[in-house]
Amino acid sequence: MKRNQSGFTLIEIAIVLVIIGLLLGGVLKGQELINSAKVKNLATDFKNVPIYIYGYQDKYKALPGDDAQASTHLTAAASGVTVRNGNGSGIIDGVWNSNGANASGAAGVTGVGAVTDESFNFWQHIRLAGFGPGSTDTADPNYLPTNAVGGHIGVTNSVNSDPITGMVGTYIVCSDSIPFKFAKQLDTTLDDGNTATGSVQITKQGTSTGGTAIKTDGSNTSPVTTDDTPVLVCMGY
Repeated sequence: MKRNQSGFTLIEIAIVLVIIGLLLGGVLKGQELINSAKVKNLATDFKNVPIYIYGYQDKYKALPGDDAQASTHLTAAASGVTVRNGNGSGIIDGVWNSNGANASGAAGVTGVGAVTDESFNFWQHIRLAGFGPGSTDTADPNYLPTNAVGGHIGVTNSVNSDPITGMVGTYIVCSDSIPFKFAKQLDTTLDDGNTATGSVQITKQGTSTGGTAIKTDGSNTSPVTTDDTPVLVCMGY
């Protein structure tokens, strides 16, 4: 007695495999586009800060954060918030990640610096001057700016506050908690592609001062820095 057996033909199997391949390709391409968008967003942060600084200088002849007459310059825009003056020394004093001894309560940021730090009040000054978005209330939990991956962004040019030893630049802008794979792309986009040299350098996540630059292959860290390891990226101008 002849028995009929049912099953997939080679053509049907081939079609299924092609469809699966297209779906996987679409997912991977979609993730690649998302990652690319994040890197572009992160790069924009580094490009925007100098614009804020030079715009404020042009308008008020002073550095944001360091402006000794900020309370006078920004009175019209300061509604219900206390504007702290800087000391007018021509330097943005304070570590890049100052959060006013955690005055802002920003998630993932431990108590660093003091509420009088010019690097902390920098953001209030540029926002009140109309050069950047965000809260002008230093006690607001959302006062400190964050990047596309949720890390803190900051700026300094204090002589003793270099986040990475040997970095040069009048101003140093830092962005934290960035996956190492994104950090390497940022270095290639903004600098020389070497994470331990040039104007863009990378160090351990959360470093305030005196960090050691991480090599592009991550081999000089223990354990070795991998693509998914969050790091601190800084750029000197």
